[in-house]
Amino acid sequence: MLRVAVVGSGPSGVYAAQALVQQTAVPDVRVHILDRLPCPYGLVRYGVAPDHEKIKSLQNNLRSVLEEERIEFLGNVEVGAHGLAPARLLELYHAVVYCVGAARDRRLGIPGEDLPGSHSATDFVSWYSAHPDALTGGFPLGGPSAVVIGVGNVAVDVARILARGADELRPTDVPEPALAALAASGVRDVHMVGRRGPSGAKFTTKELRELGALPGADVLVEPADLALETAYAHPEEVPAVVRRNLLVVREWADRRPTGRARRIHVRFFLRPVEVLERGGRAAGVRFERTVPDDRGGVRGTGTYEDIEAQLVLRAVGYRGVPTDGLPFDTDRGIVPNAAGRVLRDGMPSPGEYVAGWIKRGPTGVIGTNRPCAKETVTSLLEDAAQLAARPVAADPLAELRASGHRPVAWPGWLSIETAEEALGRTLGRRSVKIADWQGLLAAAERTD
Repeated sequence: MLRVAVVGSGPSGVYAAQALVQQTAVPDVRVHILDRLPCPYGLVRYGVAPDHEKIKSLQNNLRSVLEEERIEFLGNVEVGAHGLAPARLLELYHAVVYCVGAARDRRLGIPGEDLPGSHSATDFVSWYSAHPDALTGGFPLGGPSAVVIGVGNVAVDVARILARGADELRPTDVPEPALAALAASGVRDVHMVGRRGPSGAKFTTKELRELGALPGADVLVEPADLALETAYAHPEEVPAVVRRNLLVVREWADRRPTGRARRIHVRFFLRPVEVLERGGRAAGVRFERTVPDDRGGVRGTGTYEDIEAQLVLRAVGYRGVPTDGLPFDTDRGIVPNAAGRVLRDGMPSPGEYVAGWIKRGPTGVIGTNRPCAKETVTSLLEDAAQLAARPVAADPLAELRASGHRPVAWPGWLSIETAEEALGRTLGRRSVKIADWQGLLAAAERTD
């Protein structure tokens, strides 16, 4: 029997486990999927916007894998500095596949970035997704204006949630405190700002069209921003997805306000240089106007524009976080690897593998994790004979419990689901997420 631990229960971890039990080269494989949280699904549960129900339905596909008899989910098990060391995992399992994602947001590196009222979009997403580690103090939604720095899909998600009415979010699983805060929000103008033009943005056409279809918000684009784009774009060289995005943005530039309750201002060619302060809090952002350079990027012009805002959210990407006991490439934000094999001092480390963002960086969509995981599993299976010859614990779960860990197994997760459905009923809603550690662990214990 080959015993494998997969660390992380998001798509990359589940796909790795699925590839391990579906292959036939090594007939007897058992997989434990370990997660720090008591809930599975990773960013599908805690990162996909609550109004993206079609994408969130991917949980059903992940569930079918986690219910496979040769796979066991074990939540509430931390790996790293405050939990199981990688060396200890290798005493329990023949192989360990780390699928721990990229948990840290990128910073802007500008003055005022840490002022109260200036946050990462990651924090905001965690809040409305009911992540148990989310900020509990909420966000300053009382003012009339918010700035979202970035023009990727996360920025679009955040802008859309800010511009949605609470009645539109009530049918989702948004936690009740976040729903109440969004219902009372005074934000009327949401500015989504990018340093490049629309052809350099990272959003998808589907996300853009969803933004433009909001019933309670006008989406507005400055025609002058598009004039800069036209000055250097060569249509025959532009990828199809970029051409589609440009068509959508140009449609918005032709629109006029219709008097809806909220407005989303999509701005381009503005680079943030400072978060402005008033009364010890964020009061807006100073941007430098940029123009296309001759290398496919942009350069500053020395002309500045201030946008007032009581809430500033940066959505400029993610970075991997080191796991204590694993090597880490600080420049690339990944664990160094070759086809998924962890490299220590340039050489493969027997039994240690990576998949997902911690392997390749925060690129691609959810589906990109499947071939990434398969490549890693292929490497692991090539090493299987050597791995299986090494003695490991006969019962890793018993060893975990003996060490003081309190794993939440699959029945515990099902109890959490039941508790969230019950919470929704008491609120006159569908299933509503439990947003705190104590509540989640208490619900997990009710397995009868």
